Amino acid sequence: MHIVGSIIKGLIDLKDKLTPESSPSEEQKKVLKDLLEKAQDTEFGKCYDFKTIGSNSDMQKTFSEKIPFFDYNQINEKWWRKLHKGQTNVTWPGTPSYYALSSGTTGKTSKRIPVTNDMIDAIKSTGIAQVSALSNYDLPPTFFEKGILMLGSSTDLKEKENHLEGEISGISASNIPSWFKGYYKPGEEIAQIDDWDERVLRIAEKAKDWDIGAISGIPSWIELMLAEVIAYHKVKNIHEIWPNLEVYTSGGVAFGPYEKSFNALLGRPITVIDTYLASEGFIAFQSRPETDAMKLATDNGIYFEFVPFDPEYINQDGSLVANAPSLTLDEVKTDQDYVLIISTVSGAWRYLIGDTIEFTDVERAEIKITGRTKFFLNTVGSQLSVNKLNDGVKHLEETFDIKIPEYTLCAKRFDDEFYHSWYLGTEASIDSNQLAESIDKFLQQANKNYKVARSKALKGVKVATVSPSVFHEWNGANKKKGGQVKMERVMGEDKFAEWEEFVAQQ
Repeated sequence: MHIVGSIIKGLIDLKDKLTPESSPSEEQKKVLKDLLEKAQDTEFGKCYDFKTIGSNSDMQKTFSEKIPFFDYNQINEKWWRKLHKGQTNVTWPGTPSYYALSSGTTGKTSKRIPVTNDMIDAIKSTGIAQVSALSNYDLPPTFFEKGILMLGSSTDLKEKENHLEGEISGISASNIPSWFKGYYKPGEEIAQIDDWDERVLRIAEKAKDWDIGAISGIPSWIELMLAEVIAYHKVKNIHEIWPNLEVYTSGGVAFGPYEKSFNALLGRPITVIDTYLASEGFIAFQSRPETDAMKLATDNGIYFEFVPFDPEYINQDGSLVANAPSLTLDEVKTDQDYVLIISTVSGAWRYLIGDTIEFTDVERAEIKITGRTKFFLNTVGSQLSVNKLNDGVKHLEETFDIKIPEYTLCAKRFDDEFYHSWYLGTEASIDSNQLAESIDKFLQQANKNYKVARSKALKGVKVATVSPSVFHEWNGANKKKGGQVKMERVMGEDKFAEWEEFVAQQ
């Protein structure tokens, strides 16, 4: 009998049973009050009179009325830049210990997002909550004795002035609890390797020495890593190397487009658990197997607001109009896309994170990511979210029995007429016209706005297929491979011209 695994599983089960039922909306009120109280003496808190807002009988409404929305550029220009000049107590007490470098989606210019010690504690606490939720899954006791391979960015953080900088996955991995280090793979030495290809090679070399039960990371890079390990050891699937692999914790992007190609690397099905860890915080995780939706971390240093994702509230660049209405957790409903707004223990206030979500269960505060505000394809009124685009790609996979792990598209002008120009990442040889006709018909049936656009300004659909490796090389050319780098699903015409020039050179 596996004594250690049984003890750990028993403790997790017991903790879950002893944890009282919670009210996400009540937790959120407490989080907001704590945020306001802790930051009331900062420069930001004094500017917006947090002390008065926190004592107001309708604190949530007053908070939304008194403080404007901020995207990264706005809050960085007006507030966070002061931190870079050595000022303290700007938007959160003290100075940040870390900055998470984030370029959004494959951009070349990094954002520098403050990560305080309070945020590190919040990320750890939410991580423990996620581990506790494993009691809801039918996992054998032996699973809790196996290694966990976390493939993120390098943990070799760069020291700058009085703080450290790196991607959030590297910051998180460098702060794992001491009790977890015995389970953590690839270990500190390999995790610090900055070059992604070298790091994956070292993982492949050591793979047979490890008994991996779970893997974690962004799907595109996890797939490449698994393929490298399989090729290095000349086996058919990853379970020939790691027979006890039971769980994949996905994050960063929707897993749906990668599901078919990912499963092809396995010897048998495993449990896939979605997470939502952003540079700004650990936002949500899948807590039960009955759904693939994720539960918002409503009790852990992040206060959430939700702006209906309607055209009249969104500017062309993806930002919000000043008077866009924001809703609390008490006011949202299912089957409606919302722009996610957060305020955090890192000193982000009414911050536009750039993602859109929808609620699948309001009472449980469970959500799905539906896309990015900037990747909403609405140039000619088609109003397609990334969620709908993913559905269209999945339709092609099922219809033609092919794998399409990557794609991008643009509403592009051809002789002054708009077409949706798609690039699909696949090794399959399928007639492009068939693919174009199939996805066009599917989207017309799935989205009434798209159907209307096709009868007016949107002339048609064009499809080109390229190897998925082209997408990986594009990501590598724009930013380092691995880590938090994700592919743009929708591009503007200027960026798309760069993409097409890059493809032509491959």
